[in-house]
Amino acid sequence: MSQSKWASIRLHKAKTDAAKGATYTKMSRAITVAARQGEPDPESNFALRAAVQKAKEAGLPNDNIERAIARGSGLLTDGALESLRYEGYGPGGVAILMDILTDNRNRTAADVRAAFNKIGGNLGETGCVSYMFEQKGFIRLKGTADEEELFMAVAEAGGDDLMDEDGAMAVCEFTRLEEVSSSLEASGIEVGSSSIRWVPTVDAAIADPDLAVKVVKLIDKLENLDDVQAVFTNFAPDDACTEVLAATV
Repeated sequence: MSQSKWASIRLHKAKTDAAKGATYTKMSRAITVAARQGEPDPESNFALRAAVQKAKEAGLPNDNIERAIARGSGLLTDGALESLRYEGYGPGGVAILMDILTDNRNRTAADVRAAFNKIGGNLGETGCVSYMFEQKGFIRLKGTADEEELFMAVAEAGGDDLMDEDGAMAVCEFTRLEEVSSSLEASGIEVGSSSIRWVPTVDAAIADPDLAVKVVKLIDKLENLDDVQAVFTNFAPDDACTEVLAATV
């Protein structure tokens, strides 16, 4: 298992941001949408179970989780949520892709566009950068099993890879996320939260530290918007840039 310096920095920042109320809002929305798209029971709805597990790991109170499920099942009606995908280019031509959940797409578009205009880059049309990404499933593995043992278990369950992300993380085709997760559980591996992410197939190498800082500022600003569920990028700073970024996080 390996992890880049940049990935380590992002992971550290994610832990810091996890305490923010905005993160709780995003998780509640994800639970609501998952409950709406299937059964409002986590046991029979894998997407809902994954959303609830992720929220619990981040410390979202049970009352919030129950309200979000009730909202998704129609027991509470306080605004419909719409799933969108926004794409654009950041400073240095870095590709940025965002998963959106919003009850007002005009507000969201204005907020996202303002972030790009303030820091640099531009919001683009659908498809302008998504061709440089592929979707993958990620499953957090718990416990203290041997790395080789975990790798074999992941392979036997139909997974593609095992990576280090503050612990073991199985990677698989996104269409097989539930299947691989269930197979790992059946083999005795303790499974944590799971998610689908956009993974870049083409990197945008950045060697200018000032430019790298601008990219991170834009990513941060976008991630802090309540309507933006997740931000994915092909940002690939070199070692010199990474040292500067580590000092600023």
